[in-house]
Amino acid sequence: MTTEQVVLGIAIGVAAGILSGLFGVGGGIVTTPAIQELLGGSPYIAVGTPLPVAIPTAVVGGYTYARAREVSWRAVRFAAIPGVAGAAAGAWLTSLIDPHWLLLVTAGLIAWQAVRIARSNTYRIRPRGSTPGWRYSVLGGFTGLVSGLLGVGGGIVFVPLVTTMLGMPLKRGLGTSLVLIAIIAIPGTIVHAALGHIDWGIAFVLMLGVIPGARIGASIALGTRERTLRLMVGSFLLVVAVVYGVAEITRLARG
Repeated sequence: MTTEQVVLGIAIGVAAGILSGLFGVGGGIVTTPAIQELLGGSPYIAVGTPLPVAIPTAVVGGYTYARAREVSWRAVRFAAIPGVAGAAAGAWLTSLIDPHWLLLVTAGLIAWQAVRIARSNTYRIRPRGSTPGWRYSVLGGFTGLVSGLLGVGGGIVFVPLVTTMLGMPLKRGLGTSLVLIAIIAIPGTIVHAALGHIDWGIAFVLMLGVIPGARIGASIALGTRERTLRLMVGSFLLVVAVVYGVAEITRLARG
């Protein structure tokens, strides 16, 4: 990498880290396109490299939320093992299937749940411990599958669903998402590394930025009013859904 690319990579990492801590995502929504378009990585490198970067990002952000007691460890316990299995399966499937249709369906799901998050009166918060554990397990498996298949942390799926469908408060959902991402990114990283889909030089440069960025983003989220945070998270996820959806429709139309 050139000096300019190193500086750019660190800046991209800081931006991805802030978004990760603020919105409970792994940062792949920023790093994946940046690796391909700005840092010279191939499409497979762009899919695989964000996963090892997501691990320190999620650890730092998750630790910040945990200190504020905004992590559901019960949800993590039920979701972690299915999430790990789903991530490994998703990473393996990248070499066998075209993920465009899955990403298009996921984009629609994210858009629907994003609107529900922003409109806080459309769902209710459940008391701690009242959600059956198997629901967290199912969500963990789906989150892992999306993470491994698309090279993202999985928070774009976990956060909207755990809040709107399982009734978890938003800040707790963000913190729980980051802890889960730190776990399920590990098997995806191993599989993508075995497949040769990770550029460790690019990953290291991005890590230099995402670690401080994640702390900043999580601190901002924890200090933001719940209603304001819901509008921010809902708007962010809706933008992500629209961008993903339009991009995939365009690719399918060209194909």
